[in-house]
Parts: sequence; structure tokens; C-alpha cells
Amino acid sequence: MYAMHDALRRELAHLDRIATSADRDPRHVLATAAGWTLLKKALHAHHTAEDDALWPSLRKNLAGRPKDLALVEVTPAERAAIALVIQAIDDALADPDSDSLRFCQLADALTRGLAGHLNHEEQTALPLIQRVLTVEQWGRFGRVHAHHIDQDAPLLLPWLLDGAEEPMTRRLLARLPAPEYAACTARWMPAYAVLDRWGPGTAA
Repeated sequence: MYAMHDALRRELAHLDRIATSADRDPRHVLATAAGWTLLKKALHAHHTAEDDALWPSLRKNLAGRPKDLALVEVTPAERAAIALVIQAIDDALADPDSDSLRFCQLADALTRGLAGHLNHEEQTALPLIQRVLTVEQWGRFGRVHAHHIDQDAPLLLPWLLDGAEEPMTRRLLARLPAPEYAACTARWMPAYAVLDRWGPGTAA
């Protein structure tokens, strides 16, 4: 969870840098940038896994605790707002007549909204998860999360590990089956290392 949040924050910093750059039109960068595609894929996989295996277990374990449940139920509204902003950005990218100022405002709204959502999860939901979720339930979430990124694993696994501290990298790699570990270390990570995620013409 923390590795995913750190990776998302890293990409938001790139998005903010591009949106506020005076040297190039951010719309032209994002329209073909692999970083924008990877950010959306990772966020979709992460949120889908939470919906499938995390929040249902947490709600079940918090039955009869309305104050704690209320903290959890804030997240769907936050995520719905984030999804609307992402769609608005994609619509602006597809519209040749879109206004550059409006686009920058949308990028800022995504950066602030997603950063706030991640902070909220870490400050409220994760402490609850650590207290009430069983080892079995947390393990299932991990498996479901892995399943949702499986199709894009050659890009998303190195993306997730990019910039992670060595202990975190070792822990995440150690969980991979032997064939995926070999592929990730021998092929996926070297290929990712030369990818200019936020350069033009690099769409994943």
C-alpha cells in the first residue's frame, strides 16, 4: 500500500512539473506520455483491488462501529471526484480546441485531490486496517492487487519499484513467483530504466 502511494505521489510531482512548465504545452506532453498512461493504469488497478478485497473486509470487521465506518465511507466520494477529473483531463487532451488554462487547472485539481486522498487513507484507513484486518484478509488483498496489475506487470512492477528504498524493493521482489522474478530483474526493469515516461511520444 505504501509503495503504491509513494509511486503515485512521484508521478503527481511529474504531472505538476509538466503542467506548470513555461517551456512546452503540457497538453502535447500528456497526450503521448507513457507516464500519464501508467499513472491511470496503476490507479485503476489499485482502486479496483481495494473495492474487490479491501473495503468489503474492512466494512465487515467494523460492523457495529459507525464512527469508524464513517471514516472508511469517505473514500468512495474522494475517488469518484478523482475519476471525474481524470476523465476531464482526457477529454481536454482529445479536444484540439481545449483551453490551456483550464487544462492546467484540471491538472492541479488532480494533483491536490489525489494527494489529499492518499493522505486521508494513510491517516485514517490504514490505522484501522492494521488494527482490525486479519492476516488472511490482508493476504487476499495482496493477491487480488497482484492479479489486477498482472496484465501490465512488465511496466507496472518496475514503475512501482522506481525510487523505492532497498528494503521495500527486496520485500516486493521476494513475493514474486520465480519466473516473474527472473523476468522482472532481467528484462522488465532494464527496459523500464530507459523509458522516458514523461517525454513526448512515449505512450505505453
